[in-house]
Amino acid sequence: MNAATTVPGSPVRSALRAERIKFTTLRSLWITPLVGLLLTVGFTTAVAATLGGKDESITADPGVGVHYGLNFGQAALVCFAVLLFGQEFGTRMIGLSLTAVPQRGRLYGAKLALGAAVALAVGLVGTAGAFAGYAAFVPERWNGPALVRSATAGVLYPVLLVVLCLGLTAALRNLTAAMGLLLPTVFLLSPLLSGVPVVRHGVQFLPDRAGRYALLYRDDPQIAYGHWTGLLIMALWAGAAAWGGLYRLRRQEV
Repeated sequence: MNAATTVPGSPVRSALRAERIKFTTLRSLWITPLVGLLLTVGFTTAVAATLGGKDESITADPGVGVHYGLNFGQAALVCFAVLLFGQEFGTRMIGLSLTAVPQRGRLYGAKLALGAAVALAVGLVGTAGAFAGYAAFVPERWNGPALVRSATAGVLYPVLLVVLCLGLTAALRNLTAAMGLLLPTVFLLSPLLSGVPVVRHGVQFLPDRAGRYALLYRDDPQIAYGHWTGLLIMALWAGAAAWGGLYRLRRQEV
């Protein structure tokens, strides 16, 4: 194999390696997804242990109970995604990163790849742990297509959430603005707007709302699409945000 065939791949590997080193050496970057994992599994297990036999709201649809902890774990994932890119804008270290990796698309792609990989690991372990914690206290038949869909959505939801937040952070180019926008949106916007009759129908197409519908077992007659379509809607939002972040990064000076 000659040099001409090996050189093109080396910049990509170098960019990925640089992002991996940042992730493993900066405490805030690896602690936040770990916290998200612990919250996801811990809250699901705790709620199943204390309310599993008393509260039908978490047992009528097993998807609600199994993924209860994700309501809290996703906050840490949002923080992780924002910090992964936003802190470089906040400390002006983005200039050094672009000096090391002048190709902006390559730098951006490396961050997306790292963020998605970490989120996938959290999704896999978190979903397995949440199912185990729920099943330990709430008897349930763990079979059928609803289980497969709910588990798949539990694994992919963190990945899509991180890609979405990374893209918006790159577009905003400001850590404080991204954190101030994304956390309230994930926790407050959908629940508040769902109670407003005028906009209630449109709220179901927001990314977090659509993604979380895919986690459920039962159909909701008030939702205009199916569970798998909900996951697709969230993926489209994540793809649009990723493209917007790349467009802004390429067009604007840092």
